[in-house]
This record gives sequence, C-alpha cells and structure tokens, in this order.
Amino acid sequence: MNRIMLRAKLHRATVTEADLHYEGSCGIDEDLLDAADMREYEQIELYNVNNGERFSTYIIKKPRGSGAISLNGAAARKAQVGDLLIICTYAPMSEDHARDHKPRVVLLDERNRVKEIRRL
Repeated sequence: MNRIMLRAKLHRATVTEADLHYEGSCGIDEDLLDAADMREYEQIELYNVNNGERFSTYIIKKPRGSGAISLNGAAARKAQVGDLLIICTYAPMSEDHARDHKPRVVLLDERNRVKEIRRL
C-alpha cells in the first residue's frame, strides 16, 4: 500500500500578484522552487491563511530573486495581494519509505525570502 505524504512546503508565502485574466497557475520565484525542491508544472495545494480558502493548481517559474508569488486565472479569486499562503506538494510513498520520510519545510519572511529550511 502507498500513502500520500507531504513532500515539501513553502510556509507563509506572501501573494505579490493576482491576475484573473492570465492562464491559470501559480508563479513562484525560481529561488523558492529550488529551496523547496519543487518543479515547474508540478501540482500544488495552496492554503490561504487569511481567509481559509484551499485550492490546487500547478507551478510556473517566476524570475529568480524576484520574491514573486502570483496567482493567475481562477486561483486569483482565492487570495488577494498581501495574503499569506502555505504551498504544499505531496507524493505517494511506500509504507517503508513513508515511515522515515521527513518533508522539506521552507519558512519565508514577509518579502518571500528564505528564513530557514528544515525537515519536520
């Protein structure tokens, strides 16, 4: 049996852009993608700390060092610029792998800069 486990998360990412008329996705600064070991076009789950909205989309790259977190298309209805998000990826794992798995957690500051990277 496989379990779906938290693989990585960006904790308290601040929304910097929301564009309702853009094709759907979530743009994330490439530095943050590297820090969290996330990939462009990977499915993500997003949790809005400010209003409780929970939704999913996929990643597109934003310029390295920009601090950008952009919500596009329908996702732009789920948060406003300045809202705080938790952005997560999950992966199926065997029982043996899941038993010892430790997700990567990237804690961010108010400018979407990495404060700390840790394993839970």
